[in-house]
Amino acid sequence: MDKKKNDPIGGNAILLSVSPLKALILHLICGLGLGLAFWVANHIYSLDLITNSSSHFGIFLVFLAPVLILLYSHLRHDRNQCSYVKAVGRGLLALPAGAVVNALGATILGAPVGFEYFPKTLSWSLLMSLLTFVPAACVFGSSWTDWHRVFARTKANESTDCMICLPAHGAVIGAWFGAWPMPLDWESPWQEWPICVTYGAVAGFFVGLVASLGCIIFRNRQQHLKEE
Repeated sequence: MDKKKNDPIGGNAILLSVSPLKALILHLICGLGLGLAFWVANHIYSLDLITNSSSHFGIFLVFLAPVLILLYSHLRHDRNQCSYVKAVGRGLLALPAGAVVNALGATILGAPVGFEYFPKTLSWSLLMSLLTFVPAACVFGSSWTDWHRVFARTKANESTDCMICLPAHGAVIGAWFGAWPMPLDWESPWQEWPICVTYGAVAGFFVGLVASLGCIIFRNRQQHLKEE
């Protein structure tokens, strides 16, 4: 079962301590959504990430965005002030806002710039925003304290924090590792921007999902031991 706790900082906010079973179900739905997006793009629309990256990203967004926004909106912290519909709206607004931040960050770190790369950079940035910014916006809203605590200090107070922090960090770290082969002189089509970076981000996101589930199970066991 989920356990509700009063937030000592936020006063009226309600924090959800998500059970390991519910976290597992949520993670499985996220993974299935991403897997379904891959399958539909490859088998129904015959789109390949290497040759049709922008269209492939579009399929990702169509299938994965509703799943993540609807699921994480249910885990919103400020339930007394924020309805489910408002949390969904926050996730929708965070998608383009996070894309801008990811695009600027990628450009600063060396992503190719030019009109021919703009559609690819935009599509990749939207996907990265979906994996990093959107879940946090649905859960935390505009609470700078929570954003800073989870992303800057990497301090998880609740199980929902683990579900936000670890997959997002995994996606960013995975994208960074995925960028390593790009400057190598292998002349392979998958080295072009943003193919290998995308594979790295998705792999890192999945690793983060597994790590967050392990963290929730560990915290749950520790809590039971304290209660005993």
